[in-house]
Amino acid sequence: MILYFAKSAEITGVRSETISVPQEIKALQLWKEIETRHPGLADVRNQIIFAVRQEYVELGDQLLVLQPGDEIAVIPPISGG
Repeated sequence: MILYFAKSAEITGVRSETISVPQEIKALQLWKEIETRHPGLADVRNQIIFAVRQEYVELGDQLLVLQPGDEIAVIPPISGG
C-alpha cells in the first residue's frame, strides 16, 4: 500500500492506494511506477522522503523485497520553525 502525505496527497488526490509491482524491485523503479500513475509527483521527486516499512530509503539502486501488505510512504519535506 502506498501512503501519501501532505503535498504528495494533494498532487495525487488520494491519501493511499494499492498498486501491483514485482516482489523484488529497485527503489528507483518503484518510484517510477508511482510517478507513472501520478506524473505530478515528478515535480517533488528531489524533495520527498521515501519510506518502506517505516524505514527511509534512497531513490536509487537499492533492491527492495516487498511482501503483501508492506507500507510505502511518500513524504514531502516537513518545514520546521
